[in-house]
Amino acid sequence: MSSQFAGFLQLTALIAALALAYRPLGDHMAKVYSSEKHYKPEKWIYKAIGANPAAEMRWPAYLRGVLAFSAVSVLFLYLLQRIQGSLPGSLGFSSIDPDQAFNTAASFAANTNWQSYSGEQAMGHVVQTGGLAVQNFLSAAVGMAVAVALVRGFARSRTGELGNFWADLVRGTVRILLPISVLGALVLVACGAIQNFSGIHQVGQFMGGTQEWNGGAVASQEAIKELGTNGGGYFNANSAHPFENPNPLSNLFEIFLILLIPFALTRTFGRMVGSLKQGYAILGAMAVIWIGFSALMMWTEFAHRGPAFEIAGGAMEGKETRFGIAGSSIFAVATTLTSTGAVNSFHSSYTGFGGGIAMLGMQLGEIAPGGVGSGLYGMLIMAIIAVFIAGLMVGRTPEYLGKKIGTRQIKFAACYILVTPALVLGFTAAAMALPTPADSMTNSGAHGFSEILYAYTSGANNNGSAFAGLNADTPWFNTTIGIAMLLGRFLPMVFVLALAGSLAEQRPVPGTAGTLRTDQPLYAGLLVGTILIITGLTYFPALALGPLAEGLAS
Repeated sequence: MSSQFAGFLQLTALIAALALAYRPLGDHMAKVYSSEKHYKPEKWIYKAIGANPAAEMRWPAYLRGVLAFSAVSVLFLYLLQRIQGSLPGSLGFSSIDPDQAFNTAASFAANTNWQSYSGEQAMGHVVQTGGLAVQNFLSAAVGMAVAVALVRGFARSRTGELGNFWADLVRGTVRILLPISVLGALVLVACGAIQNFSGIHQVGQFMGGTQEWNGGAVASQEAIKELGTNGGGYFNANSAHPFENPNPLSNLFEIFLILLIPFALTRTFGRMVGSLKQGYAILGAMAVIWIGFSALMMWTEFAHRGPAFEIAGGAMEGKETRFGIAGSSIFAVATTLTSTGAVNSFHSSYTGFGGGIAMLGMQLGEIAPGGVGSGLYGMLIMAIIAVFIAGLMVGRTPEYLGKKIGTRQIKFAACYILVTPALVLGFTAAAMALPTPADSMTNSGAHGFSEILYAYTSGANNNGSAFAGLNADTPWFNTTIGIAMLLGRFLPMVFVLALAGSLAEQRPVPGTAGTLRTDQPLYAGLLVGTILIITGLTYFPALALGPLAEGLAS
């Protein structure tokens, strides 16, 4: 069996598994966020935090809940790292430096999980499980809550109320993320991932020195790391490490976990707005981009150019032999088209065009299918832009799901799509202009520029994956990437919730013969074109200086 055919079988099996889970999970999530029933453990949580889950919130109150909770999360995780040296179970590691502690706290609270440290050489059991793993759940639940608030904005009328943030946060964690993560952890343990609280072990001599490995609750953290589209690895090698991702079966299962909730949320959307066809249209646009990127990535990495590539069967540099080109390519596309950031290979070692594909996946806004929650609300923003463009073509006031898209709504949508490009390009320009940040680059020329462009693209888009080769553990990068992660996460949420509030206040507009059918394949194609043109072309000059120049020169 050829490697290419094996890759095709992996992609087919993945699509089949996602299709089987799509309907039950999507319907379950719709029930979770529409139910008025509260389970006992949830009531205990509400009582502990002093929240009234039955109280409806308008968008400013909902936003205040998101920001207040996230601010407390950042502060808690920062302090936990700063006192690590005094905590039991620290494995002898010292407290984290202030700039790195800020960067990591901002990263995990913003669902980015960018890491400028080696996990097995810096973080003890308490920080890993009580800090990082907990934020993997909570940051994912925040993204899902914001997405559901926007869906309610479409579904409701003549009211500005979007639900209750605390109820959405708790339900998303308790009823969705926790049960699936438990099952996912059991599967990973069965595949060979480790799950313990052992200390550091000497396992033999390596190049004249002693080789050491430390254990940890890896399988449980790995499950929510992928399911919540987080991406922060227990070990520095992330999902290329055999303790996190032991074999091809676990590799395919982790990709499944990454894509599971973002794809299923499109059915949740369709169910909550009362039209499953609307969810299918969004799903179709996501699937076209994801499958297209996966096929393109495998083609670039399998292309045989020169004796070394022919002997290896493709561009194997930086890839694990147990996964091969196909398993690595599908994983890379899944993580960069979502806000996961996990890696099972080094993206810096991909071909010039392959690295560019990974970068472009993030720059599209990670909406195919995107992060847990963030992918759905990002795609719905682009759906509004597509409807607006269609309305301009025919001279008609645009409508989406019975809501008019007027000046106010399009301003919110425009601000949303401008935030991350401004952060990415602004910080990249500053890093290249100043003398010190460029010293962190391992490579010069186009590839060196790609290292910095990728870092800020990953941070501002809340992805968290690293191109590798860039020494990001410096005060400049820890601080600026930390700021980019926070602004890239929470500024767009401001515009999403403001848009949701404005939509919920509207009276539904009945459809007419001139209304654009947004549940048809034609509209899905328009949506894909809008995404590629508006967001893709924004970054084209920067891509031309980096991966495109490198790819054309090779």
